[in-house]
Amino acid sequence: MKTKSLLVLIVIITIVIGAGFYVDTRLRGINLMFNTTVIPRNGTQSDSSSTAEASLASKIDLKNYGMAPDFAGISTWLNSSPLTIEGLRGKVVLIDFWTYSCINCIRTLPYVTKWYDTYKNNGFVVVGVHTPEFAFEQDTNNVKDAIQYFNIHYPVAQDNQYRTWNAYSNQYWPAEYLIDKNGNIVHVHFGEGEYDVTENIIRALLGLNPATTTAPSNSLDQVQSPEMYFGTNRLNNLTPEQTPSLSSTMYSFPQNLSLNNFALEGNWQFSPKSIALVSGQGKIKLKFHSGKLYIVASSANPNQLSVVIDGKDQLPVVVKDSKLYTLFDSNDYSDHIVEVTIDQPGFNAFTFTFG
Repeated sequence: MKTKSLLVLIVIITIVIGAGFYVDTRLRGINLMFNTTVIPRNGTQSDSSSTAEASLASKIDLKNYGMAPDFAGISTWLNSSPLTIEGLRGKVVLIDFWTYSCINCIRTLPYVTKWYDTYKNNGFVVVGVHTPEFAFEQDTNNVKDAIQYFNIHYPVAQDNQYRTWNAYSNQYWPAEYLIDKNGNIVHVHFGEGEYDVTENIIRALLGLNPATTTAPSNSLDQVQSPEMYFGTNRLNNLTPEQTPSLSSTMYSFPQNLSLNNFALEGNWQFSPKSIALVSGQGKIKLKFHSGKLYIVASSANPNQLSVVIDGKDQLPVVVKDSKLYTLFDSNDYSDHIVEVTIDQPGFNAFTFTFG
């Protein structure tokens, strides 16, 4: 019995250790092209940090994902002359992959800009690597407008060819890679949230005491609609009663619309990345579950959208520049039906997003 109990105990310990290793390797297995070996902070890496920084950082679960790849293929640097990872040695650096029409990126920007403005005099640098999802996001003037609109004061690198994105094997907007003073990536976070965690890691790497912060409430848990693309490359939410066409086609609303499906009315034409209203007035109807609704759109000329949510008129939205527009902003996280009427042709829609 004792021998059997001992064997059972050994098996349990092995499973627990194995599970821990699995979870850890899942975290490290994020397709980073650099070395993902975990190195203790008091290990073989060079020790140029202060004693206080090492003490604080040891209390936070930091890993060493290897040396940060350098910036590659940057077409334009904004708010800065060209930078290199080697030239940033001795500073704590946050690499923030973003694109200006991404609602998830937009919601992280108040935190990222605040961190930079708060800690820049302590040796902290943010580099916003702007990697475009759509062609219009490659335009430097559009990126400049976004930088001004969002009060971004840190360096922004235009990664139009995805070369820096690929160097990090990144797959997400937004994505944050935190680099210590020795040039090692020590923390990675994808998407929104955990702002208090990230800030305290920044503070630890700078040798500052932890800040007492309150994590913001996460209304995203109540969103039950996925991002919806209009282009045929990623078209998943068009009602099955309509068929996308790469040529000009007349559409009419179906009698019924399922949750997380949209439908068209009027003369529309699909393309790999978007839909375009070809002639006359057009309409888009969508059934969704969220309190907030956005559309990424553009128009050749200022184009007024009439928005009706659950039969109630909302404020009209004028679309011109290629960017994200708010169609519905509430705290009512339930099923809704929106009908958007577009006044004139020249309108292009790229995605619906929710918040």
